[in-house]
Amino acid sequence: MGEVLSFNDNYSPIGDLIVIATCAVILVLAYTSFVGKNRAFLIFNAMIGCLLVASFSDVIFHNIFTDTSDATLNFVYLFRLIYHAMLFLILFNYVLYVMEVLRIETSIKKKLTIVGLVVFLIITGVDAYGIATGKGFHINKDASVNTGTNFFALGYIFYMALIVYIMIFYRGRIYKKVMRGFFGTMTVSMVVLAIQGSHQQRSFTTATFLFPIIAMLYLVHSNPYDIELGAVSTSAMEDMVRYNYEKKNTLVIMSLYMKEFEEERKTFPKELQAVIRQFAGTFFKGAVLFQVSTGHMVLMAEEAHNKEYENTFNRIIGAFMAEYEKYGYDFKVVYGLSKDEISMKNDYVNFLKYIYKNMAQNSFHEISDEDVKLFQKNEYILKELADICRGGNTRDPRVLAYCQPVFNVKTGRYDTAEALMRLKLQDTGMVYPDQFIGLAEENGYIHSLTRIILQKTCDEVKYLLNEGFLVNRISVNVSMQELHDDNFCDDIIGIIEASGIPDNKIAIEITESQNESDFEAMKSKIDILKEKGIKFYLDDFGTGYSNMERIMELPFDIIKFDRSLVIASNINRKSERMVGGLANMFAEMNYSVLYEGVEDEKDEKRCVNMAASYLQGYKYSKPIPIMDLKNYFVRLEETA
Repeated sequence: MGEVLSFNDNYSPIGDLIVIATCAVILVLAYTSFVGKNRAFLIFNAMIGCLLVASFSDVIFHNIFTDTSDATLNFVYLFRLIYHAMLFLILFNYVLYVMEVLRIETSIKKKLTIVGLVVFLIITGVDAYGIATGKGFHINKDASVNTGTNFFALGYIFYMALIVYIMIFYRGRIYKKVMRGFFGTMTVSMVVLAIQGSHQQRSFTTATFLFPIIAMLYLVHSNPYDIELGAVSTSAMEDMVRYNYEKKNTLVIMSLYMKEFEEERKTFPKELQAVIRQFAGTFFKGAVLFQVSTGHMVLMAEEAHNKEYENTFNRIIGAFMAEYEKYGYDFKVVYGLSKDEISMKNDYVNFLKYIYKNMAQNSFHEISDEDVKLFQKNEYILKELADICRGGNTRDPRVLAYCQPVFNVKTGRYDTAEALMRLKLQDTGMVYPDQFIGLAEENGYIHSLTRIILQKTCDEVKYLLNEGFLVNRISVNVSMQELHDDNFCDDIIGIIEASGIPDNKIAIEITESQNESDFEAMKSKIDILKEKGIKFYLDDFGTGYSNMERIMELPFDIIKFDRSLVIASNINRKSERMVGGLANMFAEMNYSVLYEGVEDEKDEKRCVNMAASYLQGYKYSKPIPIMDLKNYFVRLEETA
């Protein structure tokens, strides 16, 4: 039997009262700040609830114990049992919490949950049995206490060991500093318990269970508001989306994008911050504002609390336009209800960015099912591009080589062409360049595609040469960002030489850039590849930025006049003379001029009169599979 103690001499309620007050403060902070409502947070709440019950039970237990009588004796036992049961329930929930945060697989989680629950039931059952039979905690007639076997210490050690084991075994799934935070607070708890035990004290037992809960709030659930905007982070938005999707709740969404602040990484000025705060707190009930980036804000609220959301949208748009008239900042606004397909993947940031890309400045767009469909297609294409890039196969069958034959004005034959790309994917079929080139550039996949189209172009050139066709050259388009790659020239030369074709059978098309670093990269790469006999085209001359001085500094061979200049030359005689004057200037400096977008005989005649060396467009051929180029090129014997 255990030692007989003068029980209340070793207890003061101060520890429990501090715990009760601290739990109240934690709850106030948790529900006035934004905390994501996920399973981990629900477990966190359960632990606080158990801690409050444990603290109250401990205080009541010791108060009743002071004036124990036959009438109150059973209550003493009851509250002591509740106290211990709540402490063990906290430890059990701690196990559940750690498994949730570490995202342990369901099968393993079930096994560990069963183990933890069985131990909880055994310890609580043994505690109750000991009280009932007098073999455990028992109050003698002289008011002394028989504590019985210390099952509390055994249970505490078991749960702590289980928690430490889980955290160490799955340590790769959590940030090291967070792990250290948990271990640090657990260590403090155990040290305090040990010191308290060495002095035969029990006043701060409950407090030691509070320390890990504080760590949870600070390390995991802390999501402070931006003081000036009242916004929280995207991780909080993901929590809100996940929670409401699991609960099958629809969200009202309103998203603001301001290009000036996004691209220049500028903070909103004070007057704009005030407007955003007002909008966030005025129109929707229970709305939360999230800051995705410096120029991108998202407002979300539950549709169930905002049944008049359509009218609210209209009010916001009206109020927003009034503010726009005052400040004049460019904007894009997307609004509507959440979509299950996007909520399931928790991908609203990318979804909204995708919509913004296709919007005009100072416009509003309502989310539609068509947006979801197009976004999913876009994401599928992006996934396939990533796979193509990872695979490194320069003959990947998903990338199709197309081309558009180019008419040689001097010879009256087709002896050059522009190589073009298509994707053919299992779920979408044919995908055209406007749907994937931008994606490839944004995500760093464009050079992999260039290597593939170059390889397939070289393969076709080799076939045509072996079959006796006259091939002057075929051009391949290159993105400006590729020219910043130190391996660019080696990759181009390596593929051409490995194909066994003359270097001068390949040309490269580049669009001019006004960026100084782009210019330097372009110049250095052109110089290297020109030495191998590769010719260079200046693509899309006449669109956007054109600097004649820069063009003169770069050793281009062919200047491609954009379709817009072909159209402009048809406006009147004056415009034709201006375009023709430019073309003649280039021709006199030994540049060849290629007009693209020639669609009929009228265009053809006009371009020929404007110093055309080459003509390209639907007048001659639409883009065709590259293997059909043999139907346009002639054999060498036919030129004799």
